[in-house]
Parts: sequence; structure tokens; C-alpha cells
Amino acid sequence: MKVGVVGGGQLGRMLGLAGIPLGMHLRFLEPSPACPAAACGEVVPTSYDDEEGLARFIDGLAVATYEFENVPADTAQWIAGRVPLSPGVRALVTAQDRITEKSLFRSLGIPVQPFAAVGTRREAEAAATAIGAPCVLKPRRMGYDGKGQCVITEPTKGSVEGRVVEAWESLSRVPCILESFVEHTAEVSMIAVRSRPPRGQPTTIFYPLTENVHREGILWRSIAPAPCDPMGDLDRQARAFVQRLVDSLDYVGTVAVEFFVTSGTLVANEMAPRVHNSGHWTIDGATTSQFENHLRAIAAWPLGSAAMCTGVSAMVNLVGCVPSTAELLAIPGARVHLYGKGARPGRKVGHVTLCADTPARLEAPLRDLESRVVWA
Repeated sequence: MKVGVVGGGQLGRMLGLAGIPLGMHLRFLEPSPACPAAACGEVVPTSYDDEEGLARFIDGLAVATYEFENVPADTAQWIAGRVPLSPGVRALVTAQDRITEKSLFRSLGIPVQPFAAVGTRREAEAAATAIGAPCVLKPRRMGYDGKGQCVITEPTKGSVEGRVVEAWESLSRVPCILESFVEHTAEVSMIAVRSRPPRGQPTTIFYPLTENVHREGILWRSIAPAPCDPMGDLDRQARAFVQRLVDSLDYVGTVAVEFFVTSGTLVANEMAPRVHNSGHWTIDGATTSQFENHLRAIAAWPLGSAAMCTGVSAMVNLVGCVPSTAELLAIPGARVHLYGKGARPGRKVGHVTLCADTPARLEAPLRDLESRVVWA
């Protein structure tokens, strides 16, 4: 089976690695021919809006997908008109606009913080008055890893309205969303995979709720099951919310939804209509990884089990640079995954996973791993 992937980053690379044992042949649409995914399949090195390149990309494909959510909507629509594309265009478009995304969450009864659209100075002032401080101003579109976001606290001089206007102007007056800042005790994500077989009812599986720690807006560490949820109450909440979401979108593939934990409840932050960084632990820690299950779903094949192989699993991102591989492998149980990317500050260049029977047995190797990883 030939599978097309729009994008050739590390997520595409990991999809390729998962597809090879299944007999899949992956082709990547990616402007850079030397992308991380090039090690796992053919690359069509062209821009995402080049119709001639798109025609080469879809030639002979059985299905197509994407590994990042900023795929131009017109490109996704063009592909979907010629080859089955999963997840569908609606899911992609929803995730690309934070107002659309939050509005969908709210319509489904998924808790969100107060928010408002900001596209003019008057809207900025009105949103600030309605929401107050602290609050966060973000572009409605694009952006990841916390880039381009402005946190507005209680001002010591001037007004909240003035601070929000200043922040909006600093973002070049692009359309934005102003959100109330969520005081939270933890950040978690729920990763699910939904399939829609040719015959029969759609099936959704869920991985255990994962607790995430960020540095400078970039994911640093993930642990599953989430240590902040010893009784599983948050896991059950997240599953119910995500089930509503994927059913409403008639979703096919892997999805991740990030939540803030506040007072024992969840507040939805955002969705990613793709495989997700916080699910990388599933490669070594789950019976079937998020990557393999994504491919199974889009191919309309039976899904694999999302059960954990051991009691607990952790993932630590390698950001900016990679320590000696031998040094990492000296840590008992460490599994190293490098992406074939050059070192650069703030760039995800790999990750390491650890698995253990109990949280107590994970503590020492995880401390050892984190002490060896240099954040750059």
C-alpha cells in the first residue's frame, strides 16, 4: 500500500518507521529533500501549493495524511478531491483557527476558558474589558511551542485594555484570540485513535492520560499514566470529551487534545489533528504505537491495542543538541530516537523513552536521563 504524508519532519519519519513493517510504502510531500522523513521513503521536494508537484505526490496513492496542522487548507482540499485524506479537511481547518477550535469545544460541552476574537483595536479593548487580567493573547492561526504568545498580567501602569492593545500591535495586528489565563496544577494530553471501517461502526481507542511538563513553551517531559491522576478521574473526563470531539468531526486517525488541570477538572487548551509529541512514549511503552495505529486507521485496518507494556513510561525531548548516544544508552532501559536533524537552539532533535514496572523504579533512571540532557 502506498501512503502519502504531507510534511517530512520527525513525525513523518516516525510514521515511516511504523509503516515499513506493515508493508506500507510512504511518500512525503516536503519542500526540503533532506528532511528527516527522507530516510523512510520517497520525497517529492516541492512547495505545498505546486499543482504539478501535488500531482506527482498523489500518483498511485491509496490514502494520504499529514504530519503537521499548518498544511494550507487549499492543498488539503485539492488532495482530498483525488485521494482519501485522513483526518478530514474539517478537522484540519478547525485546528488551524483557535477561535473556531475553542468554539467547537464549547459547543460540545468541553470546558474552555473565557475567550474573545481580536481583529481591531476596538475588539482588543472590548476583549480586555470582558476577560480582564491575567490573560494570554495569541495569533488565531499558526504558531506552536508557545511562539508568538503574549501573557498580560495585572498592569502596574496603564490599563489592561492598553496592555492588550500594545500586545496586539506587537504581533503586527494579526487576527488574534484573547484567552483568560488558566491557573493550573498540571498539563495533560489525551491521545486517541478513531477508525471508520468500510463496514461496521467507528471504533475509538484511547492511550492513558499523559502528564506533560514544558520549558520555554516547548514540551520537555511526558509521563504516562499521568502522575497527577492517581484515581483515573481525569482520564475518564478526557476520554468522554475527546470522544465527543472525534465523533462530531467524523474523525479518522490519531488526535491529541491538550488540557489544563484545575481544581480536579479539565479545561481544553487545543487539539492536534495528527500524531503528537506527547505520545512518543507509545513507541516503546504501548502495545501499539500512536504512529502504527494512525496508519491502521487511515488504511481502514483493525486498530491495535493501546494498553501499556509496563506500568509507567516517560519521554524526554532532546532540544537544541544531542548528548553522546553512548552516554544516553548507558542509562538502564533508555531507548534513544534521533531525528537526523542538525543542532539548533530550541529545535527538537530527538527523544529518549524509559519504561518501568512502577513509578518508583522510574525515578532513578529518569533523574539520570534529565541530568545528562542539555537544553539549548
